[in-house]
Amino acid sequence: MSWFESFILGLVQGLTEFLPISSSAHLRLTAAFAGWHDPGAAFTAITQIGTETAVLIYFRKDIGRILSAWFRSLTDRAMRGDHDARMGWLVIIGSIPIGVLGVTLKDQIEGPFRDLRLIATTLIGMGIVLGVADRLAARQETGGRHRVIEERKTLRDLSVRDGLVYGLCQAMALIPGVSRSGATISGGLLMGYTREAAARYSFLLAIPAVLASGLFELKEAGEGGHVSWGPTIFATLIAFGVGYAVIAWFMRFITTKSFMPFVIYRILLGILLFVLVSMGVLSPHAGESGG
Repeated sequence: MSWFESFILGLVQGLTEFLPISSSAHLRLTAAFAGWHDPGAAFTAITQIGTETAVLIYFRKDIGRILSAWFRSLTDRAMRGDHDARMGWLVIIGSIPIGVLGVTLKDQIEGPFRDLRLIATTLIGMGIVLGVADRLAARQETGGRHRVIEERKTLRDLSVRDGLVYGLCQAMALIPGVSRSGATISGGLLMGYTREAAARYSFLLAIPAVLASGLFELKEAGEGGHVSWGPTIFATLIAFGVGYAVIAWFMRFITTKSFMPFVIYRILLGILLFVLVSMGVLSPHAGESGG
């Protein structure tokens, strides 16, 4: 991997990780369109350490409160009903599905799941799901003719059941094209949560899974020696800087705006990808997985 490739891929990772459009799909597609080798699942997982570091810094106050309350709840019974302590347990519970499936489906994630036809399908499919969830949420929030405005849930209403549903939605993002934030935010909206609550829990829930995946891939790469370390670290730093700016923008955007621009983008990109593959312009296996 060249330094120019690593710069572009780090930029793409930072721009797309937190938007509901799938960073893994865009890394795969960027390489396919440019005629580069597929950067591979290991590169994706390692560069995500950069974007998750941005999450740690942006939500540092929330994370500090949650960790403090959670640790105190281990020895203090009175703390176990505290909202922040419960959030700590709910993040752990919600991380179980992706942990189990990530290990079980590792070979598929690094191979068949990276087929461009599957990516096109998931881009369109999850785009439709996000669009439906967004419209239902907007209808409940604004009411309308003969319709009563329904109060949306916040993170204080989060239950163990909802945490597991969020976790299952996050696990779907193991397939490139689904999008971690797209799946978890869609799940949250369909369960009745506000956009801000769904996005906030989505970002918090991603921290254990992404950091664990990245550290595992670091260990594997260190033993196998199949990663270009200089360019990969450079891409990770780029992803961190860009990712932080995107989080700040996205959290402001969702308080007043609809997700429909992302829905339209996903569907159009999926259709374009299907057309290019069917016309033979792109091979469904364009590029080979590389380090």
